[in-house]
Amino acid sequence: PGFSQRRNFIVSYLSNFIVPKTEWERKSNSKRSDNFELVSMDEITEGVNNMNLAVDTQKKNRIQVSNTKKPLFFYVNLAKRYMQQYTDVELSALGMAIATVVTVAEILKNNGFAVEKKIMTSTVDIKDDSRGRPVQKAKIEITLAKSEKFDELMAAANEEREAAEAQEQS
Repeated sequence: PGFSQRRNFIVSYLSNFIVPKTEWERKSNSKRSDNFELVSMDEITEGVNNMNLAVDTQKKNRIQVSNTKKPLFFYVNLAKRYMQQYTDVELSALGMAIATVVTVAEILKNNGFAVEKKIMTSTVDIKDDSRGRPVQKAKIEITLAKSEKFDELMAAANEEREAAEAQEQS
């Protein structure tokens, strides 16, 4: 379902918990000490509109790397494109794909395109259908920023590519 469908579902779900003003006043005048306050439907709608839903928390500058789906230089070139657009890129991988992420990051750093901003490692529970229980997998997230020479290097690479294409056509 789209964002607006999820938002409408959440708003309608939360509206079940809104207490009408007259009933709220009766409750607040009683001896109960509830630590909650009445919120209007508009406040709930605004809150839901402003919150990040799990499906929408995917960062726009994140590349989730697989070690089987794409060749190594696909990720190198994709990371360069992301850095052109967003100035930094987050490379993320689980398990066996960690080596691929590290290699991509090292290629970008060693060729002068990127500088390392942050490296974060953790473990995540992944549901394994064959075993019927969660399995822990290693996770890495490497954040790279454009180097000072990034734009210069990209311009030089584009010139080389254009020269090679012109030579092929002649």
